[in-house]
Amino acid sequence: MPLTTRFTELFGIANPVALAPMDYVSDWRLASAVADCGGLGLLGGGYGDEPWLREQLDHVPAGKVGVGFITWSMAMQRGLLDLAIQSRPKAIFLSFSDPAPHAAAIRAAGIPLICQVHDVAQARHAISVGADVIAAQGAEAGGHGTGARSTFTLVPEIADLLRSLAPDVPLLAAGGIGNGRGLAAALALGADGALVGTRFWAAEEAAISPSAQQRGLQASGDETLRQSAFDITRQKPWPTPYTGRVLSNDFLAQWHGNEAALRGATVEQSERFLAAVEAEDYTVANVIVGEVIGQINQVQTVASIMDEMVSTAAHILGGSTDLPTLGYVGSTSATI
Repeated sequence: MPLTTRFTELFGIANPVALAPMDYVSDWRLASAVADCGGLGLLGGGYGDEPWLREQLDHVPAGKVGVGFITWSMAMQRGLLDLAIQSRPKAIFLSFSDPAPHAAAIRAAGIPLICQVHDVAQARHAISVGADVIAAQGAEAGGHGTGARSTFTLVPEIADLLRSLAPDVPLLAAGGIGNGRGLAAALALGADGALVGTRFWAAEEAAISPSAQQRGLQASGDETLRQSAFDITRQKPWPTPYTGRVLSNDFLAQWHGNEAALRGATVEQSERFLAAVEAEDYTVANVIVGEVIGQINQVQTVASIMDEMVSTAAHILGGSTDLPTLGYVGSTSATI
């Protein structure tokens, strides 16, 4: 049973699921696999590694997948957005900074603009600059965010805002969605689809070490932590108030809450971190996952993940005849 929403109709796809553009993890193989299974695949342009991005774009035909950026970092690298635009991606996804300086060029090229937001004020701003899709990310998500709002409350509030100010703009829910129950919940809350990261991080096609995946599968959501110690160690100048959710480990036990001392030992600790990454030692190296990791117990193919997610959500929503009368699922035009 298909789940048709305004999001699927906008992109001409079968399923209301988008791949989170996870830095390096969402490479052309993973993004293409999600696209081949009827979702929206997004390359993890991340901080803006131009040679990496060029290589990825060479592997996919124009219009098959989109490109996502950490906006503040991309903005410091002249020509990087132009490179993405010239590749004619299916969408450009901007997060973690003001999209306004870049929105006009993206829209002029006729490329759908997806803006990730973390609160209502950011959503209002994204609407004002012409976002074609809003992705509302709750604090449960892996990687960076503000940690201020939960998906369960943020999504319906922004859904209400969009119905009032921009009724034609679809909404994606992000953070804590890793299976069909989560997708059904996202649609019931008023979203038109889900942005999924951690579940696809644990896909066979993901560009991630199998040992990192196995470490993740052993964890519960309680073992994740929002922190800035790894950004200090990696010398990534993330703006306030963004922190990154990762699995807690020995490194964080030493440095989380002791960031001032870490800044004084950056060279030594950066060398320690890089050595741990090379050795796949996750007592020191970071494992970037969200709280939903506690619901994932095996690495599967993208096809298996997508099938479970969509079929379970369709079953749940199909068995709840009252949902369309709530004004939320009805507003997404979800049909099953």
